[in-house]
Amino acid sequence: MAPAHVLTVDLGTSGPKAAVVDDAGAVVGSARASVRTTFGRGGAAEQDAEAVWRATLEAALGALAAASVDPASIVAVIASAQYSSVVPVGEDCRPVFPMITWMDQRGSPKRIRRIGGPAAHRDPPTAYPTYLRVHGLMPFTAGMSLNHMRWVRAAEPEVYERTAAFLEPVDYLTARFTGRPTANQCTAFMQMLADNRTVPSVGWHPDLVAASGIDPEKLPEAVAAGQVVGPLLDDVAATLGLAPSTPVLSGINDTQAGAVAAGAHRGEHAGLAMGTTAVIVTHAPKKKIDPLHSMFTLPSPLGGRHLLSAENGVAGVAVDHFLDSFVYPDDAFDTAGTDVDRYEAFNEAAAAAPPGASGVLFLPWLRGSLAPRADGRARGGFLGVGLDTGRDDLARAVLEGVSLNLRWLQGPVEKFVGRTMSHYVFYGGGARSDLWSQIMADVLDKPVHQLASPGFANSLGTAIFAFDRLGMVDADDLAARVQVRAVREPDPSTRTRYDDLAATFTEAFKRTRPISRRLTRRS
Repeated sequence: MAPAHVLTVDLGTSGPKAAVVDDAGAVVGSARASVRTTFGRGGAAEQDAEAVWRATLEAALGALAAASVDPASIVAVIASAQYSSVVPVGEDCRPVFPMITWMDQRGSPKRIRRIGGPAAHRDPPTAYPTYLRVHGLMPFTAGMSLNHMRWVRAAEPEVYERTAAFLEPVDYLTARFTGRPTANQCTAFMQMLADNRTVPSVGWHPDLVAASGIDPEKLPEAVAAGQVVGPLLDDVAATLGLAPSTPVLSGINDTQAGAVAAGAHRGEHAGLAMGTTAVIVTHAPKKKIDPLHSMFTLPSPLGGRHLLSAENGVAGVAVDHFLDSFVYPDDAFDTAGTDVDRYEAFNEAAAAAPPGASGVLFLPWLRGSLAPRADGRARGGFLGVGLDTGRDDLARAVLEGVSLNLRWLQGPVEKFVGRTMSHYVFYGGGARSDLWSQIMADVLDKPVHQLASPGFANSLGTAIFAFDRLGMVDADDLAARVQVRAVREPDPSTRTRYDDLAATFTEAFKRTRPISRRLTRRS
């Protein structure tokens, strides 16, 4: 029998990745496109939603061309995406305002109250127990989708009036594919409208809708995760060269997609995603939150269980920051061009430094810290830099610092789920590095299973989910077939060094925190 294929789109902060995945769990064609984030006054962090859609079509066309499969073999289209971002769309599912990304700070409750007027929402204290009991989180910080929606209502009333539905990025793509604005329990998690006590559940909880301050007619239609939303629109099908009858499924967010690919919805291990940020994800027995360590559960897209999501903050972007700011800066120090792959050069330099980076410690809180201690004003940097410090030491320190931040999180994660992790399945852009994979194993003192196609783990997970929902292949069977490039075992010779560094790392957070807060207050 000829293989079946799914076209997946994974929309990250930097842009979409598209992949064609077959029913054996192999990526047979892929492509990427980029999207720019615009930062503005008041903490704005936006993306042009039309540019996002154009980039999505570009990536999808590239993946289909690279796969070179019979279009009739594409049995479904499905998306995954970063979440806690919002696109206000009109009746035609086209944006009426830019995408407000998860980095946007305008929607903090304090700022919304300052706007004033009848639309300036204020949560009464009595609402918080309902949020915790029914959903699991409370809308008390900027960056949450519900607070983005509230900000639009208060600060942009004309936009709010034109908005037919507020959509998370994955649901925005689904709407552009089908012309139908929908959302599900998984995709709309940060809109805080669904009852997460039961997985799966369909529909918006009336008490949460009443507490949201958003008019019910501004909410998308609730569907089940993995449900067929509709066929491709005729013009989209023609652009992609696919049959107009090709079904489009309601998707999932990127954390859930990576968890499926890593098999983290079962077993005694955890998935470890290394992209812009670092996330530990694994299954949990029930809906739960640990506010002290900034950890919470998400509904599992496969139903009947929950997933712990422990986001650790800046990770892979720390490498980019180091390369952009210190190695290849676009400033007066940039005196020569190069054709060298900068990531290969980075790994080669980092490998030349010894474990412990010759006494240099990198603190990765370049945009604040998240789990296990959230502090938006914490800031990072290098400690221990001396006259004998080289760039190779700084490079290795970046990899070790991000790894040490995850080690700090490891204990609270294991306590949260009530078990010790057997190993980690490592995926995301950072998992392409053999050196980082080994450092991660040494620092965490756990075996690290490095996926063979780590940059497309979300695409694999989304496709596995789609095949499962279509009844074609069981998700557990397909996840077990995802190829592992290598298993990195901890090196016992580094254990004492990294034990010492782990203690120093957490002490550095405590001691530099008040200094960081003073500096950010003055900036």
